[in-house]
Amino acid sequence: MADTWSQLYLGAGLTVLSHPLMFVKVLIQVGHEPIAPVMGRNIFRRPVLQLPGLFTYAKHIVKIDGKRGLFKGLTPRLCAGAIGTLVHGRVLQVAAGSTSYQDMKENECTEMEKIGDEPSLQRVFDETMREMIARSTATIVTHPFHVITLRCMIQFIGRETKYSGIFSSVVTIYKEEGFLGFFAGLIPRLLGDMISLWLCNMLAYIINTYALEPPSQGSQIGELRSYSQAVTGFLASMLTYPFVLVSNLMAVNNCGLVGGLPPYAAVYTSWVDCWRQLSREGNLSRGNSLFFRKAPAGRIYAADQKRFV
Repeated sequence: MADTWSQLYLGAGLTVLSHPLMFVKVLIQVGHEPIAPVMGRNIFRRPVLQLPGLFTYAKHIVKIDGKRGLFKGLTPRLCAGAIGTLVHGRVLQVAAGSTSYQDMKENECTEMEKIGDEPSLQRVFDETMREMIARSTATIVTHPFHVITLRCMIQFIGRETKYSGIFSSVVTIYKEEGFLGFFAGLIPRLLGDMISLWLCNMLAYIINTYALEPPSQGSQIGELRSYSQAVTGFLASMLTYPFVLVSNLMAVNNCGLVGGLPPYAAVYTSWVDCWRQLSREGNLSRGNSLFFRKAPAGRIYAADQKRFV
């Protein structure tokens, strides 16, 4: 139980610290560019037209809404994080046949002693399956809070107050969109999570098994093996970023807010339609980078509309 509470406190702290970054990222993902691009230089010292980075964008938000403005949507996101942690941990316990977190850890240690330090492909497959089930369950349960979080954020664009609290937001979504409104953008989010998880674990297994020697043959090799999971996780998240972008766009699409309606944003018939349109426009990586952002080619900046047209 103590481990669960420590995870909740740590998760809440990280959520608060990272929330301004997520807020800026979401606004960039939906295409909100309130600051005119400036002429800068890329890594090759060539002049390029650059969009504002994270800090410039954050200063713009603070100028309009103050420092508290950077934390729009924080409450539903904290709820999602806390509930997701509890659900994820409980599902893992059930999948492992344990009654508590401590029992689950003891079972893992016993299994490792039987198998040895070298993970087998079957063991990696079983662990990945359990993790996939736990993550998917937590994502489905907490997705309504994720939708509310995103909509609270994009209200910054049109200066609306439609989504001002969790309970009022729940009522609004149910009245306007029905039960399915709480799960807008869920499918691409689940697909991205599952693909990222399997890519990460399988790549780590391949690297540890075939590219690196067993840890007993050198401490430096052992250290490299310990970092392989982090490296492969980063690569997997980069490859599956379009799923994150499409999921977020579908969560706010046609929701009655300026940021999700024409002429500011297109109305997509499905997440596949959203993916195809972004692909045609070359925008499947929009918002992936928060620094050194190059202005889209062939776009004209309209100062009166505060966005690209």
